[in-house]
Order: sequence, then C-alpha cells, then structure tokens
Amino acid sequence: MPTRAHLDRIVELLSQRNETVAVAESLTAGGVGRALTTTPGASQVFLGGIISYTDEVKVDLLGVDPELINLYTAVSEEVANAMADNVRAKLGATWALATTGIAGPGDYQGIAEGTVWISIRGPINQSLCLHLDGGREAVRTGAISSAIGAFARILSSQD
Repeated sequence: MPTRAHLDRIVELLSQRNETVAVAESLTAGGVGRALTTTPGASQVFLGGIISYTDEVKVDLLGVDPELINLYTAVSEEVANAMADNVRAKLGATWALATTGIAGPGDYQGIAEGTVWISIRGPINQSLCLHLDGGREAVRTGAISSAIGAFARILSSQD
C-alpha cells in the first residue's frame, strides 16, 4: 500500500494550495480514492471519483471516446489520459489520477497481465506504464502505490 508519508504529503500540499483531486479508476476499483481518504483532512481536497471497470462505463459515465478504446484498447496511455482529463473536468478538480490495466489472470487483447497505465493530469501531466507481477492483488496494490507515489512526487516538485 502507499506510504503514510506520501498520503499525508499529498493532503498537506493540496490543502496549502487550495487544490483538489479526483480519480477515475478501472484496474484499482476505488483503491486510489480509498487510499487518499485515509488521511485526516482529505475531505478538504478529495472530490470523489468514478470507478469505470468496464468499457461501457468509461464511455457512458466518463465520456471516453469509444474510438480511443477501439484504436488503442482500454489498457493504453490514450485511454488513461482521457479518463483523467474527463473526471477532472466533470468534477471540477485541479488534479486527476486515473488507472487502467490488466490484473489477471491472463492477458487481454495481446496486452500482458500486469500491464498498468497511470495518468496524472493537472497543472503538470504525466503518464506511467508499469509492468507488475505477483498476481492479481500484487498488481492492484502496486498500481495504487505507484499512482500515490508519483502524485506525491509531482506535487513536491512544485514546492
């Protein structure tokens, strides 16, 4: 799981800057949002999120262009970025984090199990592609930790 120091730092920095964050999660099924809300004061900076586990929810609720999914698959940088951009716009957040990937078991449309895309969008944009192993829960936990860690580093770099 994410480190307490990263979570505390995120809430501290967002609070100081009067900024907010929202999440769009597929692979992590709400784990990033849950982690962010374990820190006291999170209610001042965390707006909410959309768990878009299926392509239909990505399209219908998040407004991801179905052509992006057709061209690149749901497990792609393009879709992760669209998820983050769209949840950020829908919830009016300063920042958004999105996760999509394959936890397994097995591959998906030629994409290896353990492939994860994380998108962080806001005043700074960053996309990360990870290749994690260790089974379904290890992939999810690694994705959550990586998203939180990357976001904490981006926020700290602005300090």
